[in-house]
Amino acid sequence: MPQTPAEDLRIAPSPTRTAQLAERIGRDIRAGRLQPSQKLPTEQELIAQYQVSRTVVREAMATLRTEGLIVSRQGAGVFVADHTAARPFRIVSEELKSLVEIENVLQLRLAVEVEAAGLAAERRTDEDIALIGRALESIDEAIARGASAVKEDLDFHCAISAATGNPYFQRFMQFLGPVIIPRQTIRVGLETVEERRSYVSQVQKEHRQLFEAVRQGDSKLARRCVRTHLEASRDRYRKLAAGHHR
Repeated sequence: MPQTPAEDLRIAPSPTRTAQLAERIGRDIRAGRLQPSQKLPTEQELIAQYQVSRTVVREAMATLRTEGLIVSRQGAGVFVADHTAARPFRIVSEELKSLVEIENVLQLRLAVEVEAAGLAAERRTDEDIALIGRALESIDEAIARGASAVKEDLDFHCAISAATGNPYFQRFMQFLGPVIIPRQTIRVGLETVEERRSYVSQVQKEHRQLFEAVRQGDSKLARRCVRTHLEASRDRYRKLAAGHHR
C-alpha cells in the first residue's frame, strides 16, 4: 500500500472511523494505487498504519467486501478483487447522510425483510433457530465490550433471511451489507450513557421479540415484529435528527 507520513494516515477519532477507513482504502483501489490481486496489509498492520481499533478494521473490511472491492482467500489473506468496476447497484455509507436517504433504505428493508421474516417463521429448522439465537447472543457480547455491534446486528438479520430457505434473501442482505444497520450513527448521537443503554436495550428487546416469533413459527407475528422494529428505527432517526436541528 502506498506509504504517506504517519500523521496523514491517522484516522481521527470520530463516529465515522469505519467509513473513513473503508473510503480511504476503496479510493486507493479505484484509483489504481492498489492493483487487482494485490494483497492488503494484515489486520495488525492496518491497525498500526491507521491508528484504529481492530473493530474498525474488521468493519471496514466487511464494507469493502460487500462493495466487491476485496476478497478473502482462506489461509492467504485479503486481496484486491480482480474486477473492481462499479456495480450497477450498491449502497455505501457515504450516501446515508440525511434523514431522507436513511428512510429510503429502511423502506427498502421493510419491503424485503417483512416477507423474509414471515417465511422464516414458516420454514425455520432447529439449526436455523440455533443460528439466530447465537447471533442474538453475539450482539449482547459486542455491546458488553462497548463495540458498535453493527456486524453482529447484520449477522442476526442475515440469519433470519437464511431461515427462509431461499438463498436470494440472504444474498440480498449480505449484498446490502453493514450500511443498512443504523446502530452506530444513532448511538453516537445519544448524549448520555443512560440514553445509550436505553437505546440498545430497546433494540435488543425488538430483536428478541422477532426471534421468539420465528421460533414459535408465527409468521404473522414475525412480519409484525420486523415492521415494528424497522419503523422504530425510523422514529429513532427522526428523533435524533430533530435534536440536531434544535
